[in-house]
Amino acid sequence: MIDGVKIKKLKVIPDERGRLMEILRNDDDLFLKFGQVYITTAYPGVVKAWHYHKIQTDHFAVVLGMMKVVLYDGRKDSPTFGEINEFIAGIYNPILIQIPPRVTHGFKCISEHEAMVVNCPTELYNCNAPDEYRLDPHSGEIPYNWDRKDG
Repeated sequence: MIDGVKIKKLKVIPDERGRLMEILRNDDDLFLKFGQVYITTAYPGVVKAWHYHKIQTDHFAVVLGMMKVVLYDGRKDSPTFGEINEFIAGIYNPILIQIPPRVTHGFKCISEHEAMVVNCPTELYNCNAPDEYRLDPHSGEIPYNWDRKDG
C-alpha cells in the first residue's frame, strides 16, 4: 500500500425502507479535518485522471456504480515511490479511500451506467488558486494502462 493511503471498509445498513451507509465521521481514526463535500461522476469507460494536490487530502467513496480508482506515488521522498495501488470500489465493494497530498490519482467508470464518487477533501476549493495539478492519463508519464485487465 502506498505510504499514507488508508482504506476504511464501509458498512451498508439495509432495512425494508432502503439503506444507510456512513462514509466519514469526525471520530474516525482517519478523519483529519473538513473542507467541503462534492460529487463527481463518470460515464461508462470514461477515465478521469491524473491529478494530485500539494496540500489537500481526498476521501473518495464510490456511492453509485463501480469505479477503478488508481493511485500512483510519485513522491521521490516516499518509501513507496513508484508504487501503484488499484482499487475496485463502488456498490459491490463500499470503501473509503484516503488519498494523501502529492499522491497522483484518477478513476475509470467500469460499470454499465454512470458511476458517482463522493469526495470529502480537507480543503475548500479555491478557483483563483486551485491546489490541483494535472497529467494526461495516456501520456505514459505514469506507468499505468487504463485498459481492462481480463484474466
